[in-house]
Amino acid sequence: MTVPVFLELVEMKAKTASVLPFLIGLCFSYYYYGTVHVAYVLMYFVAMFLFNMFVDIWDNYNDYHRAVDVHDYKQNTNIIGREHLSLGQVKTLMACFFISSLLIGLVLAWLVGWPLLIMGGFCFLVGLLYSAGPRPLSGLPLGEFFSGFTMGFVISLICVYLNTYQDFAWTWANLGRILLIALPNTLWIANLMLANNLCDKEEDEKNHRYTLVHYIGLEGGLWLFTGANVVALLAIIGEFLWGLAPATVLLSLLLIPFIYKQTKLLWQKQVKRETFICGVRILAVGSLTQVVTYLIGIIL
Repeated sequence: MTVPVFLELVEMKAKTASVLPFLIGLCFSYYYYGTVHVAYVLMYFVAMFLFNMFVDIWDNYNDYHRAVDVHDYKQNTNIIGREHLSLGQVKTLMACFFISSLLIGLVLAWLVGWPLLIMGGFCFLVGLLYSAGPRPLSGLPLGEFFSGFTMGFVISLICVYLNTYQDFAWTWANLGRILLIALPNTLWIANLMLANNLCDKEEDEKNHRYTLVHYIGLEGGLWLFTGANVVALLAIIGEFLWGLAPATVLLSLLLIPFIYKQTKLLWQKQVKRETFICGVRILAVGSLTQVVTYLIGIIL
């Protein structure tokens, strides 16, 4: 297996979906709570990254086996069939990533307490069910919610908890603060899956995958994509107004023309090779800008 094939198998280009929620959780921990446990968050980052790679391989593996459209999707689209990868090698990679992530997570839970075990267990469960079983989450109308909530909110929540576990308050107010900070990432990650499903509507239906787009239609999906972008930007304003982020995060609003342009391109056509990238760009640029402007405020 070559390096480019491995990077595609683990979908390295999409890793911003887990790294940036981690970073915004780290920024919020330092800015609002004034504490960071470097060793714990580094261990968490490694475990999170390894598990994210497992999930993406697991997704490709299950899609390969479940494919109904054998000649087109299984042999020409899916990375395993297209590159004639050894299933034994793929299974070994999955086992290494899964076990390593699990062991690090168990050590962290032993160090900081059982709430991490619950949160981590939820992430593991969603990751496993995302593409496995008779009705995988990725093929249901719930896929956008679970991907956005788990990767956007729970990743940030775990990061904040690790940095404040001695005094962390499980109150609705505290959880609400973290949710507001994580909301842009949560919505943009959900939009990433929504953009994918918009572009793959016909192929998904051929393979008996009935996603949210199947039920609300292309136009409904496009309006949902647009609305989520609007709410994400409003959440950034809310972060500042509620004192959860420095004023510099408002610089993220300079992205409005960029987000508008990418959204307009997706409205014009829903083609995987041409416009799925619009969702990727909004997530990558939007989330990175939120983190960078947050860091600038901390430094200043």
